[in-house]
Amino acid sequence: MTTDAVKQCWQDYVATLPDDHAHHQAIYSAWGFGDSPQMKDELGALVVTGTKTATASSIWTYEDTAAPEPYPGEISIILNGADEPLCIIQTTALNVKTFDEVDAQFAYDEGEGDRSLQYWREAHRRFFTRECARLGRTFTEKMPVLCERFKVIYTPPA
Repeated sequence: MTTDAVKQCWQDYVATLPDDHAHHQAIYSAWGFGDSPQMKDELGALVVTGTKTATASSIWTYEDTAAPEPYPGEISIILNGADEPLCIIQTTALNVKTFDEVDAQFAYDEGEGDRSLQYWREAHRRFFTRECARLGRTFTEKMPVLCERFKVIYTPPA
């Protein structure tokens, strides 16, 4: 998605960088966390405050939709439920685990709910069950999950 607001956010970000910074030529994407405007608002706010520094996605989604997988160094403009830019993040690390291998530290770093592994498993079981249904698949605790870590590199001025 490319809107005027997204383009402006990118231009404002690169204007803060030295002229020789590699991000002047970087490719970026724009998207929001979750599968509803409400989730985009809630999870995006957690990213902006620094509470959410990780996210998990189903490998099956990338396989079945041919969407490109994230990669270390990838830059993304995070959108809210109205598809307005909230901040810019950069992927710092990726690790594939099965759903049941995701650990308490990763759940905490995702920043959702009470940040416990139990909360993470319950919330992500619901999310991945919805996602799997859209793909014609069935959720399983052994499904491959892409565990992504990121950092906020720019937040537009208020």
